[in-house]
Amino acid sequence: MVGMKNNDYPPEGMQIGTMRVREYCRSYATLEKALENGVILEGKAIRCDENHNLHVRLPGGITGIIPYSECTDDNVREGSREIAVISRVGKTVCFKVAEINCDTVTLSRKAAQRECMDNCISFYEPGDIIDAVVTHMEPFGAFCDVGCGIVSLLPIDAMSVSRISHPKDRFYTGQKIKAVVKTSCDCDGRISLSHKELLGTWEENALKFPAGQAVTGIVRSIEKYGIFVELSPNLAGLAEYREGLEAGDWVSVYIKSVIPQKMKVKLVIIDKAEREKPDFTYEYYYTSGRLCRWRYSPEVSPKVVETVFQNTKSNWIP
Repeated sequence: MVGMKNNDYPPEGMQIGTMRVREYCRSYATLEKALENGVILEGKAIRCDENHNLHVRLPGGITGIIPYSECTDDNVREGSREIAVISRVGKTVCFKVAEINCDTVTLSRKAAQRECMDNCISFYEPGDIIDAVVTHMEPFGAFCDVGCGIVSLLPIDAMSVSRISHPKDRFYTGQKIKAVVKTSCDCDGRISLSHKELLGTWEENALKFPAGQAVTGIVRSIEKYGIFVELSPNLAGLAEYREGLEAGDWVSVYIKSVIPQKMKVKLVIIDKAEREKPDFTYEYYYTSGRLCRWRYSPEVSPKVVETVFQNTKSNWIP
């Protein structure tokens, strides 16, 4: 069996406005059709009752109920399950219609997640490029919906080459992103993600910042030997130490030299700059397919910095 594409089982919230979902949810008769056809639909969770059942308002105005036992996949631990259910209130959830009895519509989110896992996520291999939505962030990484509410971790050190202090420096909750599968399904059905391989190599980023230009950047770290300034998410330069600056400050810098052999960009800090509104839009160099190997360092550099994805499938991007 060949796994389906990520966009056949998109993250929650990406289908609720579609014609297909509206048509299936407009009446009890069309919901019967959805039950017969086994389709995955979406609605908005409006309440979690005292028994932890989710009440879901469908696009046609009908309210369905997801029983507590059908709210999440069985791999979620009991203590975490309650939190996972309560946290869905006010948000879009996916489901399959499980039963229609008079005017009571019973739904199952677990059935939708199980189908997504069986037909899609379980087939992912390292290097696959997929769609994801950031659901929440912790200091160590961002949790991302990779399909039907199934969440995977994107570690902070895999977000970009330029180091950041917190995932909020790179993303916001609810953001739609591209991600790369770093490890395929483990025994608990979890995959891990990466992001930096999609943001361009050292050379691709350095081409945007030739020597002699003056640009703005973000101070990312301050060391005794100098200050690292981010020019782009995958490129940082080093300037001499200067007092009065701290991580997160915006500065104007002069690009003194660009040295591919050493992967170095030498900067001179001109002055503090006005703090800019964070720009979380990214130029992705790959948006689909599968990566086999991604080399960040230039060919002229003796130091090799790369990611090698262990794959067994074809259609790789060399």
